Amino acid sequence: QVQLVESGGGLVQAGGSLRLSCAASGRTFSSYAMGWFRQAPGKERMFVAAISRSGGYTYYADSVKGRFTISRDNTKNTVYLQMNSLKPEDTAVYYCAASSGGYAPSTTGGYDYWGQGTQVTVSS
Repeated sequence: QVQLVESGGGLVQAGGSLRLSCAASGRTFSSYAMGWFRQAPGKERMFVAAISRSGGYTYYADSVKGRFTISRDNTKNTVYLQMNSLKPEDTAVYYCAASSGGYAPSTTGGYDYWGQGTQVTVSS
């Protein structure tokens, strides 16, 4: 079992930056690929970024490529999402997720554990 707790969300102006963190419980964090998803009101939960177990492979949604960076620190059991050049359309609840499959899936079905989410609001 893995418990995930996100933090770092908030209100930011367009063009600004935020760094989300997701702390995982347990001693097997490095066994999981990790992902970030987001869900805007009335919309489906959408893939944002994913990272492999070692951190050597990353994958991004086209909408955030070049602006967001996913990273992880296996010594701290934490995955990060650095978000730069934020846009109002990035406004959503952001969730981190853990996949026991080992690869870095881009679909919600590929993940076994989810955090509770953190709100990101970008004002224009």
